[in-house]
Amino acid sequence: MNVAMLLAILTALCLGQSRPPTATDGVFQGRKAWILENGLIRVSVLAGGGHIGEARLTTGDPKKDLNPMRVPHYPTIDPHAYDPARHDAIYGDNAARWLMSGYMGHLVCFPSYGPPSEAEAKAGLGGHGEAPISEWKKMAIETRGEAIVLRYGADLKKTQFRMERAITLGRNSRHIRVEEWVENLAPFDRPINWMQHATFGPPFAEPGKTAMDVSATRGHVSGGRVASLVPESDVYWPRGQTADGQQADLRVFQPKANSGVYYTMRTDPARAEQFFSMYHPGFRVLIGYVFPAADNPWIADWQENRSSKARPWNGQVIARGIEFGSSPFDEGLRKSVQRGSFLGAPAYRWIGARERLRTEWTLGLFEIPEGFAGVKDLRLANGAPVMTPRNGR
Repeated sequence: MNVAMLLAILTALCLGQSRPPTATDGVFQGRKAWILENGLIRVSVLAGGGHIGEARLTTGDPKKDLNPMRVPHYPTIDPHAYDPARHDAIYGDNAARWLMSGYMGHLVCFPSYGPPSEAEAKAGLGGHGEAPISEWKKMAIETRGEAIVLRYGADLKKTQFRMERAITLGRNSRHIRVEEWVENLAPFDRPINWMQHATFGPPFAEPGKTAMDVSATRGHVSGGRVASLVPESDVYWPRGQTADGQQADLRVFQPKANSGVYYTMRTDPARAEQFFSMYHPGFRVLIGYVFPAADNPWIADWQENRSSKARPWNGQVIARGIEFGSSPFDEGLRKSVQRGSFLGAPAYRWIGARERLRTEWTLGLFEIPEGFAGVKDLRLANGAPVMTPRNGR
C-alpha cells in the first residue's frame, strides 16, 4: 500500500467522526476567543490581536491532536485589556515587546511588517503594524449549508484602516478557508505591507527535527542576527550555507543552539497558487497552507532557538515562523518602500484612496504515517487542500 492510498483511507476514517460545525464564544489560554469545531478539527481565534492561536485535529490520539501553533508559556497580554503599567513592569517599554508578549499562533502584519520607524514609535506604533495589537470584534456567525462562517474585524484607528476576516469551516473539513479584507479609510493612496505570520512552537517546532516544504525558488539571508546561516548569503531552495561554511538543508529547523535566522524567498513565479507545509517526524500531523500567488510574491522562514535575551523571551523561546505576503524583509514600511523591489518582485504594495482589497488563504491539517518523507505538492481541489507526498527524502 502506497502512502497516498494510506492517507486516503485515514481521511475516510476521520470523516465518519464529523458533525455539524459550530462557532461559539469561549476562552483559549485565558483569553477571549471564538472556537470553531466540527468533530474533526478545532480552531480557536483570539479577540485580542485577531490571532489564530489553535488549529488542531480532534482524533483522540495525542500524536495527532497536538496544536502546532506557538503558545507562549509566560504571561501574555490581551491587547484589548492592555494595562501600560503592567506591561512596563513585566515586559519593558519597547512596543515590539508588547507584540511579542501578546501574540500566539497565526497573526497578520498590517499595515507594516517589522519594526516601526523612530517617528512611528514616538507616535505609539509598534512592530508588525496596528492589526495584531488591536481588539477584534465579532461581526456575525453565519450558516451556509453545512458550513459555519465566523466574521470578525478591527478598526485600526491610528493608521485609519479597517480590517475584516471571514473564517469558514465545513462539516466534513479538516481545513479552514480564510478571507481577509483591508479598507483604506483615508482619502489618499498609500503604500502597505500585508503579511501573514504563522508561528509554530514546541513540541511541534523543534530544532533539527521540524521540516518544511514550500513552493519557493531562490532567496536571501537577512543580516543583523545571531545567525545559523551565513548572513547576507543567497539561498537556493532547499539549499543554504551554515555559519561554519557547511551546506544546510533548509527544510529542517536549523539545529545550532542559541541562534536564529531569517531568510526570504521568492515564491515560484510559475505557479498560480503557492503553498508551504510543516511537520515533525515524531508526530502524526502536518499543517499546510495554500494561498494565491498574485498576492504573495514572498515567503520568509524565521527561526528562533533561544537566541533572544530580551524580555519576555529571556533566551528561552523556540519558534519557527513562516511569513508570506507582500514584502521580502521584516524591515518596516518605510524601508520596504525605499527598497522598492528585490529579486525582480515588489517589496510592498499600494492601496488606493477609500479602496477595499481582498485576499484569501486556506489552512489544512493532515494525518501522516510513520516514515513520512514530506510534501511534493499541495494544491486546492474544489476548495480543499490536496497533498501529494514525496516518495523519499
